[in-house]
Amino acid sequence: MLQSPLAALLLQTDILQMIAHGSVYTYAVLGILACFSILSLTIVLNKWTAFGGASRSDTRFVRAFRKSNSLETLVAAAESFRPTPLARIFDAGYAEVSRQMNSKGHLTNKEAISRNLQVAVSEQLSRFEHNLNWLATIASVSPFIGLFGTVMGIVRVFSGLSTGSTTNLSSVGPGVAEALVATGVGLVAAIPAAIFYNIFGRRLKEMGDRFDNFSLEFINMVERSAGE
Repeated sequence: MLQSPLAALLLQTDILQMIAHGSVYTYAVLGILACFSILSLTIVLNKWTAFGGASRSDTRFVRAFRKSNSLETLVAAAESFRPTPLARIFDAGYAEVSRQMNSKGHLTNKEAISRNLQVAVSEQLSRFEHNLNWLATIASVSPFIGLFGTVMGIVRVFSGLSTGSTTNLSSVGPGVAEALVATGVGLVAAIPAAIFYNIFGRRLKEMGDRFDNFSLEFINMVERSAGE
């Protein structure tokens, strides 16, 4: 039974078969994109776990903080919440409060307490922001790497045409399809990285708001405890 050129092309476009007959450029591009995909997946899993754990532990810490009547009782309670991000911010604020109370017997510089809290907030946000730039890089670079593989594959096809005797669809189609696989793999690597970069960026902003709100509550509790 005779097959049309299009049907013959479809029968030859098995992805694994195309990769098996790929050029060195195809293997190089697919290898780079595979490494990017593994790196992206590793970062996503780590960040998902980190953000989820921090959110749950922060919620419990805030609940205990709001139930405490004084900083002293909260210091003991905070021991069970480390290394919760909010517990570390609390430690930074309480360390400055202790220095002032031990040296003068009362609060002398509320701005110093606020600055200590803000430094701790920045440190915690930087810790959770670490490696997110890799997701942005993978999302922006992967399509171009895949496009490079496609261009080199098409160049290879046209170079073959110059020495071949046939130029029908069945002869050039598999080569073009093989070249386009690189672009497809590039998009597969880029799209999840872009999606999760935006998701984690939003969660990082929510975390920053939570830290700032806690800092304000901490200052209020310090003022109440100092009788001001």
